[in-house]
Amino acid sequence: MKKSLVLAMAMALGVTASAYAANPFSDVPAGHWAYDSVNKLAAAGVIDGYGDATFGGDKLMTRYEMAQIVAKAMAKGANVDKLAAEFADELDTLGVRVANLEKKADAVKITGEVRYHYADHDTKIKGKDGNENKLRSRIWFNGAINDDWTYTGMIQNEQNFDNDDGDEDTDFQRAYINGKLGGVKVQGGRYNLKVAEGNVYDNRFDGIQAAYGKDVKLTVGYGEADPGNHKGSKADEVWYAELGGKISSLSLGAGYYDFKDIGRGENLTAAASGKDQEIWQVNATYAFDKNFKLGAMYLNGDKDGYTGSDDDGYVVTASYKGAKASQPGSWGIVAKYYDQGGASYVDHTMNGLADSMTGKGFEGYSIFANYAFAKNIVGQVEWYDLDGKDDSEDAETLWAQLLFTF
Repeated sequence: MKKSLVLAMAMALGVTASAYAANPFSDVPAGHWAYDSVNKLAAAGVIDGYGDATFGGDKLMTRYEMAQIVAKAMAKGANVDKLAAEFADELDTLGVRVANLEKKADAVKITGEVRYHYADHDTKIKGKDGNENKLRSRIWFNGAINDDWTYTGMIQNEQNFDNDDGDEDTDFQRAYINGKLGGVKVQGGRYNLKVAEGNVYDNRFDGIQAAYGKDVKLTVGYGEADPGNHKGSKADEVWYAELGGKISSLSLGAGYYDFKDIGRGENLTAAASGKDQEIWQVNATYAFDKNFKLGAMYLNGDKDGYTGSDDDGYVVTASYKGAKASQPGSWGIVAKYYDQGGASYVDHTMNGLADSMTGKGFEGYSIFANYAFAKNIVGQVEWYDLDGKDDSEDAETLWAQLLFTF
């Protein structure tokens, strides 16, 4: 990071000094274009050079050097929200609480997203062919309770354009708190639970979870799987635990999930209704560079109650880059191959799984491609080609969506 970045901070920080001190740096003479900005920050105590009366404007800075400058600016009351977020880890190492800055911001922040999606389903199951044409709007509310705890809520509206009635549904979909108890991060309430990268469960969940660790992280949780009025799987009691860590470019993980008294939501088959389901998984992902990753996950479930279906399975994932809403023109592609028995998942994350395959198992592949058309406008196209394990059905799905965030 170049020292010239600090000069751009001078105006953004809003730091002022009652009077300019004498020129503190021999390599920034009075006639230099950056003299006023550098002298202003030095007089305020935000920068102090290298201790040899030089500023070193042509040198590269480390992230910790930059974090020290941000910390000093925060101590002076400067508004540096974005910089504090960027250097949060370094500031934490320096003992600077970013929460001290956040509490000066608005008490409640409102964000949102609008997603339009179109899906074309082609299956062997009578009555399952057809299109989806929906608009989903979400409004998020986030408020600071104190330095350690926050509250998050979300209201969701869905409009179905597939029929003349234009079905519409609005409800309160999320309400949970996040905080810390010592070194343990806690989340509780109605949140979205996505475990095993969505290959086991990805839906609404009422419960509580605790996470500990950074380089090696352990997360445990307990609660009830409840998709509400939306289709999905229910379970009266759920325990889960996940452990993950990283060794250089290799990420490793494992998980255990116990779903009791499973029920099926609207439009889903009852192949596993009333059953208990225990699933465990191990996974590994290797990052060849900052753009390309290759991962694999093995899953194994309790076969009891899943006659004619495998009890285990695996998922292989290859990804390259990825669209970012903040970076117009960014793009990415993801390819997956699935071979999962009915006992290895409860409520899968994918958009192309035929409802009738729930509890029976499937195999096949999917390909995603996404692109950021403009800031906060991202499009994605997904293709699925899946076969049911019992050879009674297959499903091909084209899913396209456009997501606006604000």
